[in-house]
Formats: sequence, structure tokens, C-alpha cells
Amino acid sequence: MKILVLGCKGQLGRCLNDQLVNTDHEVIYTSRGQIDIADFEVTKSKILEFSPDIIINATAYTAVDKAEEDQKTTNLINHLAVKNIADICNQLECWLIHVSTDYVFDGNSNVPYKEDDETNPHSAYGETKLQGELAIQASGCKYIIIRTAWVFSEYGNNFLKTMLRLGVERDELSIVGDQIGCPTYAQDIAKAILVILEKLSNSEDLQGVYHYCGKNVCSWFEFASQIFSCLSIYGVNSPQKLRPIATSGFPTIAKRPSYSVLSCEKINEKFEIETSNLDVAINSVLSKIIAD
Repeated sequence: MKILVLGCKGQLGRCLNDQLVNTDHEVIYTSRGQIDIADFEVTKSKILEFSPDIIINATAYTAVDKAEEDQKTTNLINHLAVKNIADICNQLECWLIHVSTDYVFDGNSNVPYKEDDETNPHSAYGETKLQGELAIQASGCKYIIIRTAWVFSEYGNNFLKTMLRLGVERDELSIVGDQIGCPTYAQDIAKAILVILEKLSNSEDLQGVYHYCGKNVCSWFEFASQIFSCLSIYGVNSPQKLRPIATSGFPTIAKRPSYSVLSCEKINEKFEIETSNLDVAINSVLSKIIAD
């Protein structure tokens, strides 16, 4: 199959490159320099020229707090540009695999969110990501929407890498302990997409929204504790003390969901995709970062 990856320099884009490199697919990787999805006409022209069988959209405006201050750009990237891509996919009759977020929910649940649960975003980021989802569904294109959460990897900026930096700089860290989620390794998301790719060519009844996240439910504080516990075997400095704090003690411009646990039953049932193990994922990231 001919696959076009949009956003190849982000966390997921780079992990997709790692996972697709040993397949027989013809893969075209594009960054903003090659295709700026904010330019609708150029995007359409280049995608029509490539004429892919599948587009994987790994682009997004993900700066959650900045999104509140620049809602026009956030809406452009997360909603309007996604609508344009979906319309192009419909014209080409190609599949669109699009990555979305737990932020489409309000975080007020106490049981894992399922795909058909009511959405109720409380941030510009979450609202524009939801509008992007709805635009895809209204476009008529063949689509897979994957909602995920708390993404980390050896690439880019993420919570794990922030903890590594702060752990060297400080003896004591205060970490939010009342937000609950499932940390998700971007390499595992990429592997899940590979499984999906192999099945799409044989069936169109797989279209829909799916949740994929790590299987370990924890707070940011517990996630940090696990990172530093794994880090100890590498002989790298860790803070002497970790302290859990309430969200109110760490105010942010955008509201974060207090509960971001996603049910992955549907993706397991349809594609036989298992959720990832946090300890294994953390150690995989640490080994790669420290080896560099």
C-alpha cells in the first residue's frame, strides 16, 4: 500500500517511521516543510499528486495552554485543516487514520470512557480536536479515529523527558496527584496502527472511533514515581523527594481532565490489539535516551 504520513517530525510521526521502515509499504513522510496542512490548496494539490491508499494524520496543535490564547490557529490545525484532509480522502476514496485525544471528554467520569460516551470538552484543544473528529465523520471518507492519552516517547517533549530533566536539576519535585490517566507509549500507538493497516485492505466495516492507551492506570505523581524507580538502575540522579499535590496547587491556563482513562475493549475486539505495559515502555525509552 501507498501510505502518506502527515507530521513525520512529531513524537508519533517519528515512531511511525521506526515501525514502518521494515514493512513492504511505500511510505511518504511529510513534515510542515513539505505539506503545511494550514494551506488547504497546496495540501490538496500535493496529496492528489501522491494519490495514497491511506493517509495517517499525526499532526495537531498540542500546546494545550497556548491553545487557549490562540484559538484561531488551534481551530485551523485541529479542525478546519482536518476537514480539508478528510474531504481530499473522500475524493481519492482512500482511508484516513487520524489521532485524537482524551480531552474530548470532561474528565468527570469514574469509569473508563468508551467510544460512544458523551463528549464534553473543557478546553480549546479538546473542543477543536472534537470538531476535527466530527468533520471527518461528516466528510464521507473511510476513516479510523484513534483517541489516545498521556503520550510519551524518546522523541520530542513529553512528561517523561521533563521528569528526567527536572530530576537532575532539583532535589525535590511536586507532582500533581489527583489527575488520573493511562500513560501511552507512542511506539505502541505506531505498532497498533501497523496492525490496523494490515486489516483495512480487507474490510470497510472496521471504520469508526477507537480508544488506545496504556493499560496502567495512575496519577501523574505515580507515573513520575515509576519513572524514577526505573531510572535508578541506570545510575542517573533522581530527586531525593517526590511530593503529590492537588491540581489546585499547580494552576494552568487550560483545564485538564481529572480522569482520562479510556476503555480499549473495542480496539482489542476488532483488531486484537493489546494495550501497552508501562514498565516495559518506560525502560524502553530510558534505555534509548541514556544510550544516546
